[in-house]
Order: sequence, then C-alpha cells, then structure tokens
Amino acid sequence: MPVRNRIVDMHSEITEWRRDFHENPELLYDTHRTSKIVSEKLTSFGCDAVKTGIGRTGVVGVIKGKTNNNDKVIGLRADMDALPIQEKTNLEYSSKHDGKMHACGHDGHTAMLLGAAKYLAETRNFDGTVIVIFQPAEEGGAGAKEMCDDGLMSEFGINEVYGMHNAPGLPIGEFNIRPGAFMASADQFTLDIEGVGGHAARPQETVDSTLVGSQIVVALQSIASRNTDPLKSLVVSVTSFQTESNSYNVIPQTVQLRGTVRTLSNDVRDMAEMKIRKIVENTASTYDAKVTLNYERGYPVMVNAVKETSYMVDVAEEVAGVANVDNNAAQVMGAEDFSYMLEERPGAYIRVGNGDTASLHHPNYNFNDEAIPFGTSFWVELVEKRLPSV
Repeated sequence: MPVRNRIVDMHSEITEWRRDFHENPELLYDTHRTSKIVSEKLTSFGCDAVKTGIGRTGVVGVIKGKTNNNDKVIGLRADMDALPIQEKTNLEYSSKHDGKMHACGHDGHTAMLLGAAKYLAETRNFDGTVIVIFQPAEEGGAGAKEMCDDGLMSEFGINEVYGMHNAPGLPIGEFNIRPGAFMASADQFTLDIEGVGGHAARPQETVDSTLVGSQIVVALQSIASRNTDPLKSLVVSVTSFQTESNSYNVIPQTVQLRGTVRTLSNDVRDMAEMKIRKIVENTASTYDAKVTLNYERGYPVMVNAVKETSYMVDVAEEVAGVANVDNNAAQVMGAEDFSYMLEERPGAYIRVGNGDTASLHHPNYNFNDEAIPFGTSFWVELVEKRLPSV
C-alpha cells in the first residue's frame, strides 16, 4: 500500500491521539502523562528499544530497518509541552486544565511523529536506523539542550536530525523551509535601576529612576537603527517597565526593566549585548543612578544545513507537489530550541501548513487535524528516501 494511502487510513486514529493530548496539556518538563503514553505506544508498535528520562521527561524510540548496510542513523524530533494560556476555543476536546493549553500545536507534532513511528515499525522499509525523539520543555525550558546534554546524539549514534512545526496562515498541504538561519536567537535581560526617591514636587532632590529608565528605553532603539547593518535583522524590545510606586506625587526609588533581544546572526548577537551593557552603564552614570544588569543568553540562532535542507525540500515536493513547497521561506524572529540539536548534528527544520487558524500562542489557536496526513507522510517519506532499502 502506498505510504499516503496507509497514512490516510491512520488519520482518525492519529487524530484521536492528538485530541487526547490537547485535552490534557502539560507544561515544560512536567509532561509525565504525555511521556508515559508516548512510551507505551512506542512499545506497543514494536520499537526495538524505548528509553525514557532523557532530558528529564524526554522519550526516545529506536526503529531498525529491514537491513542496516549503510549503518546510518537519523533522528526525527517532536515537542510535547503546552503553554500557560487559558484556552478559549470552546472545542469539545478543549483543555481540561485551567491555565494550560496546547496553543502551539505540540499535541499535533507528537501525534504525527507517533503515527510515523507506528508505520515505520510495521513496514521497516528502509536501510538503517530511525530514532524518534519526543522532547519536553520547548516553550522556554530548553528541553532540546537537556536531551543533548544527556547524550542523546552520541548514545543513539545519530548522524542527522530533523524537526517540523505547524504554521498557521500557511495553507493545508503546503510546506516552507530555507537553508541557513531560519529562526532567531532569543536572549533576555532584566535591569534594576536604583535612584533616590522623593516628592514629585522637588525633583531636584532626587535621582529619578523613572527618567533613567526612560532614557535607556529610548537609547536601546539606536542599537537596531544605528549600530546594525540594515540588511541584518535585530529586535531589541523592552517589554516591562515597573516602578515601586503607584502614586501621583512620588518619584520612585527603583525601576525594573525587562526585555528580549532577537537576531539571526551571532556577530549581531554579540554586538547587541555589548551595546546594551554600554548604554545601561553610561546612561546610569550620567544621572548618578546605580544599575544591575542581568543578561541571559537563551536559544541560539536556528541554522538549517544546506544539504539536509535540500533533502527535506525533495521530500516535501513529493508529498505535496512542487508548487506547494516554498524553499526560500521568510526568516522568523521567533525562537526554537531545536537549534541546540542542529548545533550538534547536521539537519534541518521545516514548517507544515496549519491553514487559516489563529496564530501560535493565541487562546483560540487549534492544531488543524487536516495537516496530519501531510506531516506524518512527510516523516515516513523522509526516512525511506534518506535510508533507501537496498
């Protein structure tokens, strides 16, 4: 039976899995229920090995082909965690847990990879080994890094690694991808400013922390507009400005700023951090304020390897048709911790259409089950093409 036909036959079963995950979202590393179900299903499919507890609550399944003449091992990754968002979809399978929701489609990613694992374990029509990777804590917890730090790549001998994400706004049955930098790095900073508080009618007796903070916010905008090549991307956003006072007539003693820095190249990333530090220190010094800057580097730039990207393009074109694959997609300033896996092994990351739905991280978002045959077929076809039977 052709791959697509078999996957279509599995559609309702995979959809049931997906909706069960949707009803029972779990955050970060607390994916205990999801991980247990994934582990049990991989075992029931007949995987050659199933290992849990990698990256705390990650699950890995090993599926060997009918032959292993080339000794090649490829990894396929899906993320499992949800978001701390109150769902507003009113679906019959809406989240059962207040304040938790699958608002990024990881329920769909997990279900599609499980579907592919079931098919591959049944047919084994490939030469080599497939490692199916189910990862916790993509949403800010760096679960990919935790799994890599636990020896994921070396323990299972992975040569190449691939990832997939749904894309609202991209029609069902379409894919997009690009070689090189695809998604941005994500750093964050917290800045505590201490001045001298006092009465708002006597500002000359104070060191106005609100003024200092405001000057810093304005100055930070010059990093992108005046210190960065216009052909390179950089976002510096102050997302929180908090004072210790809510009074009309009090100049507060302290102010705290929080923000994020996003870029698509490491040189711009280094420059942005350096400029932020200089602006903060020099502005505070000008106004005689004290500052403490905590700058944290988060997810790296996600860079698709050229050769592995071309493999994914070829597979997507076979699954969806040449006209439905964009191989030079726009870069995305959002971040993705799959970048850690791509730092350890060559690979690539593709997006599959989710149709005309609410955007990711929105309380009305829902993974589109019509995307399942395309995503699941893609994984199967990728394996059979990268590890052709001989």
